[in-house]
Amino acid sequence: MSLKNTIIIFVTAFFFAACAPKQLQPARPVYIDPGDILFAQAEDLFQTKSYEKAIIKYTEYLSRFPKGRLTDAALMKTGAAWVEILIMLYNQGKYNEAIKQANDIIGSNIAGINIVRTYVLLGDAHLATGSPKDAVNFYILALNKAKDPAKEPIIAKINEASGPLGTTDIISFLNQMEDKPPAGYLMYRLGQNKAEKEKYDDAEKILSQFIERFPGHENASKAQKLIEKIKKKAAYSKYTIGCLLPLSGPYESFGRRALKGIELAMNQFCSQGIQPAVKLIIKDTESDSDKAAAAVKELFEEHVAAIIGPIFTAESAALVAQDKSIPIITITQKNNIADIGDYVFRNFFTPMMQVHTLVSYVIEKLGLGSFAILYPDDNYGTTFMNLFWDEVTACGGKVVGVESYNVEHTDFADSIKKLVGLYYEVPEDLKIMDILIEDDEDNVAEDEEAGKEKQEPEAIVDFDAIFIPDAPERAGLIIPQLAFYDVKDVYLLGTNLWHCDSLIKMARRYVQNAIMPDVFFAESSSKQVADFVAVFEQTFKEKPEFIEAVAYDSAMILFKIVSRPDIRYRSSIKNALMNLNNFQGVTGLTSFDNNGEIKKRLYLLRIKGGKFVELEY
Repeated sequence: MSLKNTIIIFVTAFFFAACAPKQLQPARPVYIDPGDILFAQAEDLFQTKSYEKAIIKYTEYLSRFPKGRLTDAALMKTGAAWVEILIMLYNQGKYNEAIKQANDIIGSNIAGINIVRTYVLLGDAHLATGSPKDAVNFYILALNKAKDPAKEPIIAKINEASGPLGTTDIISFLNQMEDKPPAGYLMYRLGQNKAEKEKYDDAEKILSQFIERFPGHENASKAQKLIEKIKKKAAYSKYTIGCLLPLSGPYESFGRRALKGIELAMNQFCSQGIQPAVKLIIKDTESDSDKAAAAVKELFEEHVAAIIGPIFTAESAALVAQDKSIPIITITQKNNIADIGDYVFRNFFTPMMQVHTLVSYVIEKLGLGSFAILYPDDNYGTTFMNLFWDEVTACGGKVVGVESYNVEHTDFADSIKKLVGLYYEVPEDLKIMDILIEDDEDNVAEDEEAGKEKQEPEAIVDFDAIFIPDAPERAGLIIPQLAFYDVKDVYLLGTNLWHCDSLIKMARRYVQNAIMPDVFFAESSSKQVADFVAVFEQTFKEKPEFIEAVAYDSAMILFKIVSRPDIRYRSSIKNALMNLNNFQGVTGLTSFDNNGEIKKRLYLLRIKGGKFVELEY
């Protein structure tokens, strides 16, 4: 019979005894312990899930009857009520409130609390709020307090919660536990983490140590299979480099030039006596996206370590290379090419790099403040116009005039006249009349002619420099026309396309001091560049240009990386590229950012007389 029912019977008997006829012999009075009544009230509240009110009653009992016969029961039920409150908060999705309440309970050291269950609830709540590290911490605390039968479900929770943990957190937990459970689960997870991040050297080492330390672990066989998978996936020919170039089709000339740079790099690298020698597998993309993608798949089957190129079909090739986890150094200006994935790199100067170098120099070094832009109405011109305008504004300068022109035309007068205020007729009321009227009719015609000459408007050249992002063939026609319309004594700014002798031949008189950026300058004072140019000319009987130089540097970067003894996997090549810091090549210092995008300091060139000279900046 429960304590509650016993109390009810006693109270009922007492009531009937009090109401009995007086002639009956009075019943013997029954003593009811007030502590029992208080405890019974607490129990009623607990049964109806009024846990907070029950805790108040249990606490009152403990305060009034610290040595009562139900003291231990009150302590246990107080702790149980707190746990039930935590469960309710968790089930209602009030995870943060449950965490705060549980921490308060543990901090208060409430007697009778089920500490194992409380730690588990804290772990569950932290996991629900996206804090797996805290979750694992509380699960481990629960595991350390739990008895053997209760340990298994806690270990399962640790295994689940450790999935999202980073390497640093797992190592921290492992250092605390040595070989105690769940060290095995965490160590296996650490190996998985390394494999997922393609740090195969670390993954293989950790998984092997896991198998050695925990041979009977339930994940031991999984670890062995993962090691085998890593070895199979990472299998490649370390010293073989693939090349994707347009060796036929509309851009064959670019591909042939790039190939010369790559072949020269291989010959020079191999002549150093480094063994084994590197090998090239060359594929013709024909400037076709589908063929470029198919060529990457072929190179994967041929176990290349990395790929150089392509030039004009970079996106399709990069997508496959990323999927196959093959490092690829593209030679392209394609927008956002490096965003495809962490195996995709770009070693080519971009429009943004050119604009940034040019604008920074003319504003910061030359002190120019106002600019005009005259650009072709094609994709190239529009792209550079927008970038230049934005960069000038960002650097504190001002663009005061912008005009486009038709790329099909050879006469650019209208666009120039619009730029300098000569295209639109000046209203009559704004014309300045200064005609002297003479009585002599013979002088009237002469005076009128002089008046007309004075009415001719002058060009409004309110800018310090003009930017013309176009090829030398059109720039060579435009620049003399600028002079014809009195656009003089301003700096002429162009893109790397201006670095061409034909521009000087077409407009030598008018392009003096014109400034342009470029990624390569064959006449550089650098000894490394001079040696490269000399060997190239001796080998191919021609002078190298920027495409040969970029391809040469790309190849040399990969050759030096794959020859390192610490490089065992393609992921190691990728990581080495990511960590490349100021590689000294013929195109200057080269690094890659965390996205695989090139970081390079471009050359700045100026036209002086009949040649280009390098600017110091």
